[in-house]
Formats: sequence, C-alpha cells, structure tokens
Amino acid sequence: MIFITGPLYSGKRTFAAQLLHCTEQQLSQYAVWDVQQLAADCASSDDLAALADRLAAYPVVIATEVGGGVVPVDEAQRAAREAAGRLACLLAARADTVVRLFCGLPTVLKGRIVP
Repeated sequence: MIFITGPLYSGKRTFAAQLLHCTEQQLSQYAVWDVQQLAADCASSDDLAALADRLAAYPVVIATEVGGGVVPVDEAQRAAREAAGRLACLLAARADTVVRLFCGLPTVLKGRIVP
C-alpha cells in the first residue's frame, strides 16, 4: 500500500491519479481518501488498528494532515485530531511506501515509488 499524506489542497489526489495512471474521476476505484474523517468515529485504539488494517487493503490511501494549526477548544474536535494523527502513524507503519505532498511536490518518506 502507498500512503499519501499532506496538507489540504497540496495535490495528493492529482499525484495519486498520476501514480495509478488513471483520471481523478477513476481514482475511487483504486484509492480511498479523507480517512482522517473515519478515524474520528473510532472509539478505541483497537478500533483505530482495525480501521488501519481495513484501509491497508487499498493500493493507495490518502490522508490530509490535521493538527498543524490552532488547537480546537472543543474536546471532541481535539479527540478527532488525535485519532487522525494516530491513524496516520498506523497507516505509515503498514505502508510499503509513504509519500508526503507539499505544494504539489512529492517527498518519499519510506520505501520508493515504482513507475
């Protein structure tokens, strides 16, 4: 599995589509994204691990980095950010390749991109 992460609107889906040789409209056949939203629904670390296992079955998983800005006052929003960060760590551990996109530029953090 290739795990792609980065801030909002950094080119993650465009990069994934190029990597998979498909259009962005076809991307949902090969990849799952916005997984940080799924993490918020997990009630425990076991749930997060189970979610990471399910997501690792996809060829490409895309997550938007969260938590780099102002810490929310709302406890539920803070918990959702923590869950998203923990899920990202679990996915990175399971991934063969981890790529961070920033300004449309990929940086390989783990593994390598095979054309």
